[in-house]
Amino acid sequence: MNILVTGGAGFIGSHLCEKLIDLDQKVICIDNFNNFYNPEIKENNIANIANNSNFKLYREDICNLSKIDKIFSHSKIDIVIHLAARAGVRPSISMPHLYEKTNVLGTLNILECCKKYGVKKLIFASSSSVYGGNKKIPFSEDDRVDCPVSPYAATKKAGELLCYTYHHLYKLSIFCFRFFTVYGPRQRPEMAIHKFTRHIFKNKPIEIFGDGTSSRDYTYIEDIAAALTDSLDKISGYEIINLGNSKPIKLSGLVNLIGETIDKKPLTHYADFQPGDVFTTCADIRKAKKMIKYQPKTSIEKGLEKFITWYGKARKEGNLYEQ
Repeated sequence: MNILVTGGAGFIGSHLCEKLIDLDQKVICIDNFNNFYNPEIKENNIANIANNSNFKLYREDICNLSKIDKIFSHSKIDIVIHLAARAGVRPSISMPHLYEKTNVLGTLNILECCKKYGVKKLIFASSSSVYGGNKKIPFSEDDRVDCPVSPYAATKKAGELLCYTYHHLYKLSIFCFRFFTVYGPRQRPEMAIHKFTRHIFKNKPIEIFGDGTSSRDYTYIEDIAAALTDSLDKISGYEIINLGNSKPIKLSGLVNLIGETIDKKPLTHYADFQPGDVFTTCADIRKAKKMIKYQPKTSIEKGLEKFITWYGKARKEGNLYEQ
């Protein structure tokens, strides 16, 4: 198959592209290498596959419809996996127009090209952030998600709605996967596990927002990549599916566990809870288990071990390009 991956040089995208190539699929990657974090990180992410004959890279922006249209017109595409987005809750509050442009207009451009060039199957990367301040635990795909608490969350909900519209009007088959805090090697430098690990290594204090009792459902990158590839032959109709670990861990517990794994005591100080953040996330993954045989295999303890091993090696080799 010829699979187009948008955002393919990013954290999740690069792992997915590698896995697809290992499965002998042909990958067409679109990424604009923007400056949200050091673009050299993305260059590093795809270094192992950049020269592979099954990998074709386009350095383009999904917001540029004419460029994206040209890629579709020159490529035989069987499936699109749309990961490209402006990510992060807090930056979306200060840059809402940028998030709206990339995450909504960019998604619309991809859907329009799928319609125009007859691509009938698409995976859309949504987010657990769409659940907002949901009080019902665990979060189920049937829960109402009409109250997003950040522009980022609102754009992801908008993306889901656009996907449904194109399914309804043009019979595109689309799976919208709601990712729950993905982590692992190559995780973006501003994300919690990467940032906390970096601060512990450098003996810098970790800023904990709130009292440390907020919690997140952390999902290891290999489990996410496996779920995406396992679903390729199952995409039919329109479905929203949670991808999480379904085992939340409190923020204070996460910090302590990272410290134990590194064998260094973390330095911490507390700050006010941040606008746009939610208190907890927890995925109901029964639908994923039923529809795509999803079974997350990596515990937070094992996942942190793998991440910290990668971090230590990358740090020694000078490949982190830290912010």
